[in-house]
Amino acid sequence: MALEHRSPGRVTPVGRALDTDFSASLAVERTRLLYQGSLVPTLLMLLTGLVCSWILWTPGHHVLVSAWLTWLMTLVALRVIQVAAFDSAMPNRQAALIWRRMFLLGSAASGLTLAGAAILLAPFDSFLQQAWIFGLLGAAALSASIAYAVSFTAFLSFVVPCLGPPIAWLFLNGGLHQRGWAWLGLALLASLCVVAWQVNRLIERSLLRRFQNQALIASLREEQAVISRLNREMTEEMERRRAAEQELRAIQAHLEEHVAQRSRQLDQANQALSKSQARLALALEASELGLWDWDLRTDEVHHTELERLFGIPQQDTPILLKHLRPRLHPDDLPALKQTLIAHLKGRTDDYRVEYRIRHSDGRWLWVEDRGRAVERTPGGRVLRMLGTRRDITRFKRQEEQQRLAATVFEAMSEGIVVLDPEFVVLAINQAFTHITGYTPAACVGEPLLELPCSRDLRRQFPQIHQALLERGGWQGEVVEARHNGELYPQWLQVSAIIDEQGALNRVVVFCSDLSSRRASEERLHYLTYHDELTGLGNRGLFRQRLHDACQRLRHNGRSLALLHIDLDRFKLLNDSFGHDAADIVLRQIAKRIGAALPEADTVARLAGDEFAVLFDAYTSLSSLIRVTTRLLAKIRVPLRLDDHELIITASIGISLLPDTAREGAVLLNQADIAMQQAKRLGGDGFQFYTESMQADAHDRLQLEHQLRRALELRQLEVFYQPKLDLASDTLGGVEALVRWRHPQRGLIAPDAFIELAEETGQITAIGEFVLRTACRQAREWQRNGLGDLRISVNLSGQQLRYGNLVSLVRQVLAESGLAPTLLELELTESQWLDNISAIHATFAQLRELGVKLAIDDFGTGYSALSYLKRLPVDYVKLDQAFVCELGESTADAAITQAVITMAHGLGLKVTAEGVETAAQLQVLQAQGCDEVQGYLVGRPVPAAEFQQWLVVRGNEGVPLV
Repeated sequence: MALEHRSPGRVTPVGRALDTDFSASLAVERTRLLYQGSLVPTLLMLLTGLVCSWILWTPGHHVLVSAWLTWLMTLVALRVIQVAAFDSAMPNRQAALIWRRMFLLGSAASGLTLAGAAILLAPFDSFLQQAWIFGLLGAAALSASIAYAVSFTAFLSFVVPCLGPPIAWLFLNGGLHQRGWAWLGLALLASLCVVAWQVNRLIERSLLRRFQNQALIASLREEQAVISRLNREMTEEMERRRAAEQELRAIQAHLEEHVAQRSRQLDQANQALSKSQARLALALEASELGLWDWDLRTDEVHHTELERLFGIPQQDTPILLKHLRPRLHPDDLPALKQTLIAHLKGRTDDYRVEYRIRHSDGRWLWVEDRGRAVERTPGGRVLRMLGTRRDITRFKRQEEQQRLAATVFEAMSEGIVVLDPEFVVLAINQAFTHITGYTPAACVGEPLLELPCSRDLRRQFPQIHQALLERGGWQGEVVEARHNGELYPQWLQVSAIIDEQGALNRVVVFCSDLSSRRASEERLHYLTYHDELTGLGNRGLFRQRLHDACQRLRHNGRSLALLHIDLDRFKLLNDSFGHDAADIVLRQIAKRIGAALPEADTVARLAGDEFAVLFDAYTSLSSLIRVTTRLLAKIRVPLRLDDHELIITASIGISLLPDTAREGAVLLNQADIAMQQAKRLGGDGFQFYTESMQADAHDRLQLEHQLRRALELRQLEVFYQPKLDLASDTLGGVEALVRWRHPQRGLIAPDAFIELAEETGQITAIGEFVLRTACRQAREWQRNGLGDLRISVNLSGQQLRYGNLVSLVRQVLAESGLAPTLLELELTESQWLDNISAIHATFAQLRELGVKLAIDDFGTGYSALSYLKRLPVDYVKLDQAFVCELGESTADAAITQAVITMAHGLGLKVTAEGVETAAQLQVLQAQGCDEVQGYLVGRPVPAAEFQQWLVVRGNEGVPLV
C-alpha cells in the first residue's frame, strides 16, 4: 500500500524496504508464473504449426515443411519436459537463475521457429495462404504476449525473434503487397508491446501487494508470539521473587547467629594476632628482613626497614613505588618485571627475584624479594601480595669471590692439587688432568703419594715434608709419569696453609709441564742457527762457522774458500708463480747444493735466493773449480713445478783466505763482489775475486751515487743519429741516444751507465727525460721547417712493467704537440719476453695512438717468430753483430737476408744498425733492407750540431752518403 501512495520520482522508506525484502521472492514468483503460463502458448504454437503445415502441404514443399514441422514438434516436446522438470524441482532449487535463463532460451527458440515458417514457407503468389500464415503467427504472438507478460523480458525474448525477422524480410525482399503485410506486422508488434507492458505492470503490482500482505501477516503473528512469551516469563519471575524473599528471611536469621559467633572468634583471633605480631616483629628484626604488604586494588604498599634497606625515611612509604623504579638497576628491571608478571598470572607458586637497587648514599645493593599472592578474585586476578625483602649484598660478594676463585682454579694453566693435612686429594683442576691424564674420579679421595703419577714425589717426600714444616713450602724439578706411562719433566711447588691456631689446614700443590718449554727452547735454539724453509744453516750460523774457521786458520795456517751463490732471475720466477712455488724451488735448490757438495764444511742460506758454502782446507784451485762446475751443473738440471719445467741457473762468487783476505767479514764481502761480476757477465757461471773487482765495485758505487744526481744537475744530454731510407736515399728518421757529460770523466757512453741505471731503478726517470726531450726537439725542427722527422726513442723493460707507459706517451705528445706517427719506440727483444701478454696489451694501446713500434737488437736474444707475429710492431732492427762482417762472411749475409725476407713477409720494415762501410751498405741494398744507420750515414751528435747538419744538406743538396 505504501507503493500506491508514493509520489512520482520519490520512493518512501517503507517502499524501499519492501523492494529490498521482496525482490528475490518476486523473481522466483515470476519464474514460476512463466512456467505455469507457458504450457498453453506452447500447445497453441504446436496447433498453429500443424495448421500451417496442412495449409502449406503442397508438392515441392514436402521436405521443407516436414523438416520444419519435425523441429517444431521436438521444440514443443523439450519445452513441455522443461516445464515438468521445473514443477518437480524443490522450491529452493526453483530459485536458481538457470531456470529463468533456460526459459528465455526456449522462448527465443520458439519465436525463431515461427519466424522461420513465415520466411521460408509462406508463398508470395497466394494471398489466402499468406493471410492464414500471418494470421496464425499473429495469434501465437498474441497468446504469448498475454502468457509471458508476467516478465517483459520473457515477452520480448519470444515476440522479437517471432515477428522481427519476418517484418525485416518482407520490407527488404517483398513487393508492394508484401510490404503491406510488413506494416501490419510492425503495427501488431508495437500493439503487443504496449499491451504486454501494461499487463506486466498490473501483474507486478498484484504480486507486490500480495507479498506485502503476507509479510504484514507474518509480522503480526511474530509479535503476538513474543507478547505471549513475555507474559509467561513475567509470571515465572514473580514466582521466583516470592521464593527468593522467603529464602532471604531464613538466611538473615542464620546470618545474625553466625555473626555473633564470628565476633567471639575474632576477639580470640585478635588476641592471638597481637601476640603473633609481637613475635614476628622480633623475628624480622633478628633476621634483618623487611616485610612488605602490597594491596593491588589501591596500589598501597606497607614496608618495614625502609631506611635500613633503601635509605628512605619510613614516612615516605606511600611514594615507595614511585621512587623504586628509578633506583632499580636497568639490567635487572626486565627480569623483575617478568618474574612478577609470571606470578601475577598464576604461572609460579612463589614470587622470588634478586635485583640491584641504589641506596640513598649512592651504593648499589643486592636485594632479594620473596612473596606470594594471598588474595585473588574468582577469576584469578591477584588482589594482595605479602612478602619479605632483605639485603643480600654480602652474600653476593661472597658468591662472586667463590665463583672467581673457582674460575681461576679451573683456568690456571698450571696443575693444582688441594690436599688435606694427611695429603689426601680433595680437588684437582683441569690443567692437572691435562698434564697427567688422571681425572678427578681417579684422584679425589686418594692419598697423593699412592697415585701412579707421584713416583718421583714419593722419593723426595721426606725433604718436602720437612720444608713444609720449617719454611711452609718447597719447590723443585721432578720427573713424573703420565697416565699413558710417558715420562716428562715437571716443576713442582708445594705450599702449606696454616689455620688461626697455627695447625696445618690444607696443602696446595702446583705443577707445571716443562716438556713444552724444553721443546720450545730446543726449537728456538734450532731456529736461531737454521733456516726454517730449507733446513740449512742461516746467516747467524754461517757467520759463527766462518769466524771459527778463521780462528783455526790463524793457528794452523790452512786455507779457506767461500762460495756465494745467487740464483739468476729468481725475482721473475717469484712474480710469475707466486711465493709458495718459489719456496718449493728454494727447497729443491737447497737439497741440490747439499747433495752436490758433500765435502763442504757448511752450507747456509743467507737470505732470499742467496746461499753460501764454506770449504775449510780446500786442496787446490783446480779441485775448487771442479766442485763449482759440478754444483752449477746440478743446479741447472730441469726442475718440475706443477705442469711447468723450469731451468734454474746460478751465479757464484768465490773468495779465498788467506789469498785475498784475512777476516771472515771481508771474505764474505769479496765473494759477493765476485758473484755480482758473474751476474754482469750473464749468469750461470762463477768468478774468483780479484783486487780489480774491488776497484770496479768501488767505481760502480761512486758512479751510482753520481748518476742519481746527474738528472738533477742537468748532466744528461740527448744526441741524435740519422737513419737513411734506402728506397728514396733520403733521411728516413732520427734515433735519440742519451749521453752523460760527467764533470770529471767527460762524455760517458750509454754502455757505461745504462746497466747501472737498470739495476738501481733510475732507468725509468732517464727514459722519461729522453722521451720528453726528443719529442720537443722533433717538434721544434718541424716548426723550423726542417721536415717531419720520425724520432726513435729506446724503452727499458722497467718502463713497460710499471704500467704507465701509455699515459706517459699520451701526455708527452700532448705537451710537445708532436704527431704520434712521428714517434717510434724501440724495445730490446730480451725485455719483452718477460711478459708477452702484458707487452702485447701495451703495444696495442700505443698502436691505437698512432705511435710506431720497433724491436731493437733483433736476433741477439731469445727471439721467437710466434712472438714477433703476435706483437703489433712496425720495424725490426738488425743488430750490428750481423752487419759488421757483411761482404766478408756468407753466414752473416744469409742471416740478414733471412731476417729481411721474414720481416717483409710479416709486413714489417727492417733497419740495419752499425753500417760503417760502403760494402755493407751495398749488400743491404741488394737484400732489400729498408733503412740503415751507422757511422757511414752519420754519428750521434748534439741537437744543435744535428740541426746544422740538416740545414747544410737541405740547402746544398748534399746526399747523406
